[in-house]
Amino acid sequence: MSAPDTDSPRGLAYAVSAYVLWGFLPLYMKLLEHVPPVEIIAHRILWSLPIVGAVLLWQRRQGDLLAALRQPRLLAMAALTAALISVNWLIYVWAIVNDQALDAALGYYINPLFSIFLGATLLKEKLSRAQIAAVALAGAAVLVLTWQAGSLPIVAIALMLTWAAYALCKKQLPLGPNQGFTLEVLLLLPFAAGFLIWLSATGQGHFGALDWQTALLLGAGPATAIPLLFYANGAKLTRLSTIGILQYISPTMIFLCAVLVFGEVLDPARMIAFPMIWAALAIYSASLIQQAGARRRDRRNATKRMQ
Repeated sequence: MSAPDTDSPRGLAYAVSAYVLWGFLPLYMKLLEHVPPVEIIAHRILWSLPIVGAVLLWQRRQGDLLAALRQPRLLAMAALTAALISVNWLIYVWAIVNDQALDAALGYYINPLFSIFLGATLLKEKLSRAQIAAVALAGAAVLVLTWQAGSLPIVAIALMLTWAAYALCKKQLPLGPNQGFTLEVLLLLPFAAGFLIWLSATGQGHFGALDWQTALLLGAGPATAIPLLFYANGAKLTRLSTIGILQYISPTMIFLCAVLVFGEVLDPARMIAFPMIWAALAIYSASLIQQAGARRRDRRNATKRMQ
């Protein structure tokens, strides 16, 4: 399906809702900081299934899923994307509950710039001068943080790599976004359910009592599935350039949560690096808008020539 030429109000509502919900997710995860991250991820997987399954039935797309289950190559590709997204979730939750939300925000800020780099190196996509400048500025910001700490910002780099790899592999998965996510959840389900059963049998689980903790673990499924479904549908109804700019909502909210709510400290290196990242993103956004305008002009000119 080709990218739309305009942003529909419904598409904008879906996309903005997805990014805002992701922006609030650290507040939710922080309430579960006493629960091991692996257990939280297992509940995210388990309780996502009823939601994505219901959406698939409502859309009458279950046939796509059943067909996918009979294709070994497609299953192998989905297993890879499932592994990547689960690792990304695990790193993210670990970062939030261990007071490293600023590094999580950094990872998601630099991700689109790293995706540009991947496109140039792996897919031989041509970069504009503005995009090259944005990638270079982001790289310099990472070097500043590395120099100050004496090591790479591991959490930010790991989040960036796993999400970028997930997005790249997801592009190659010949399934619709809802069907693909449902398949990923199904593939992860045996591991999640087995782990939770083992925790319950050994008395180490945090689920079962009629209390707020159990309610929060149950709610981890909707908190995972609903933003992803919103995003999948919003991306279909908005321009790529719009999605490219809206994606900064989430890391900005994570950044504000880290500083204003969790009390994480902006050390001197971060006070230099984050403005460098923001400047890089501003350059990148301007290039997206410019490219979108050029494509619209080219289409208008082509239409005039055909008339």
